[in-house]
Amino acid sequence: MNGTALVRLLQLSSPALPVGAYTYSQGLEWAIESGIVKDEASVKIWINDLLDSNIGCYEAPLLGRMIAAFNDVQQSDGMLRLAELNSRFLASRETTELRAETVQMGYSLVRLLGDLPEFPDTALAALQAIENPCFTTAWACAAAAWQVDTSEALCAYIWAWAENQVMAAIKAVPLGQTAGQRMLLSLGTHIPAVVERALKLEQQDLCNFAPGFAIASSQHETQYSRLFRS
Repeated sequence: MNGTALVRLLQLSSPALPVGAYTYSQGLEWAIESGIVKDEASVKIWINDLLDSNIGCYEAPLLGRMIAAFNDVQQSDGMLRLAELNSRFLASRETTELRAETVQMGYSLVRLLGDLPEFPDTALAALQAIENPCFTTAWACAAAAWQVDTSEALCAYIWAWAENQVMAAIKAVPLGQTAGQRMLLSLGTHIPAVVERALKLEQQDLCNFAPGFAIASSQHETQYSRLFRS
């Protein structure tokens, strides 16, 4: 990867990206409230299970396909594939909160990309043509427009997700900063293998089956006291 692409990727995966990711826990807050997740070991198990299932077997493979589709927007079926992939991702959000999360973050990222100088007009136009672009779709657009290698883009996307999950756990369990860094070190070691598998998965093998995750998100919608929006 050239230096410019690396810098753009770091910007895209930074916690400073103003899309509101820090306000969401994706059901983790309810898992903590219920006692399923209560310490460093159980947090690590929860995040790692999601990494291997929902993220690694569905979200990451879809992101790779979205990047490829954005690279082919000039072809006749490029926009059709993008719209289909975006619809597929939205349909996989099993609760009101999860859908609202990706739509809100997607909207924020589209606005941000439109305000950034020198962001390619063709890429932005393709993104704006999609109805209700989700966060993953908008993120894929930026990665493709900035010519980021697909494998490295997936590593950064998953890292940003894992970092946000760990930070949510640090606040809600609570845990110390050192515990958070231990978990990130372990999760980071596992991410390249998850990405390698994700890029090899055939369409019929994509699967987001994670019932515990869906239940946690559903329960969070009626949780009385909470810090996060999901």
